[in-house]
Amino acid sequence: MPVDDAAPRENPPYTHHGEYKVPGGKLVVADLEVAGQGPDERIVRANVNGDFFLEPDEALDDINAALVGLDAASPHSSIRDAVDAAVDDDAVMFGFDPAAVATAVRRALGLATGWEDHDWEVIGPVTLPIAVNVALDEVMTREVMEGTRKPTLRFWDWNEPAVAIGSFQSVRNEIDPEGAARHGVTVVRRISGGGAMFMEAGNCITYSLYLPASLVDGMSFADSYPFLDAWVMESLQRLGVEAFYKPLNDIATPQGKIGGAAQKRFAGGAILHHVTMSYDIDADKMTEVLRIGKEKISDKGIASAKKRVDPLKRQAGVPRAEIIETMVSTFAARYGADRTEIGAATLQRADRLADEKFRTEEWLNRVP
Repeated sequence: MPVDDAAPRENPPYTHHGEYKVPGGKLVVADLEVAGQGPDERIVRANVNGDFFLEPDEALDDINAALVGLDAASPHSSIRDAVDAAVDDDAVMFGFDPAAVATAVRRALGLATGWEDHDWEVIGPVTLPIAVNVALDEVMTREVMEGTRKPTLRFWDWNEPAVAIGSFQSVRNEIDPEGAARHGVTVVRRISGGGAMFMEAGNCITYSLYLPASLVDGMSFADSYPFLDAWVMESLQRLGVEAFYKPLNDIATPQGKIGGAAQKRFAGGAILHHVTMSYDIDADKMTEVLRIGKEKISDKGIASAKKRVDPLKRQAGVPRAEIIETMVSTFAARYGADRTEIGAATLQRADRLADEKFRTEEWLNRVP
């Protein structure tokens, strides 16, 4: 019988494959078939597999059945909840959970990504005014969001004593004006939340990651911090430093806190993630510039703010430049990143933004 070319044809199913390695857990794989187009595109066949443990065996059928019929554009939370509802309360999911299944499914559908799905770049430290450094965080995150920049790791450098306070901190509550004036400290407000960073030239290591939100699809802030900094822990281990995350955003060693992380998630689908780690901090000067009260350290199990930070210089025993180079090379090797430079156009945008926003009293004192 001849085929009527004008007759509508059913869209064939397409095969999709996604993998997700649970941090500290097991590999979850989602093999899917999807049919339909646009708003009618749905999962028609699902095969979840991996090296996880699951009891009873029949629970795997329940997981697969929960995925069939879902909208192919379902958000992470909807997929997670569907799997969670399908698995009996007495079932045991060891090494993975419904959220991990959702991430593997979203990766299979091209809605979530892994490190290997992106071409990364890394930029070594360039000495710039502190206001330009914080402006670059906004400019470069927007460039990733606009698709004009590849996901990038950038290390900071600066030559002026400075404090970068969190987006929601009060200047009056965080900064001692007499101490800041006495030590010639420039105070700037960054776009991410978190606490104040006391930054003298050469006394700390600061870097920023500019990445698409798809890389941490479905992750909470708490889960995304250690995920995005796993390469840092590897770098420090290579230097003989045993580091780990202490919730929510502290990086610590058995000797004490060495740094902290902060994030800003843009509505357009990009994320700024940055970290400052103390290398050779002057604790006396820091406490003269920052107002670090008892409430701030009340959950740290310590009596003095001077004991909060244990510098990397003492623990690693190598120059700051060597630590940074170890971090750059670790990131480049782990994720296939190419070394590059900031670029003149990006730097010009940051210079303008520093003058228009980050050096203004209006921005600095937006939270008095």
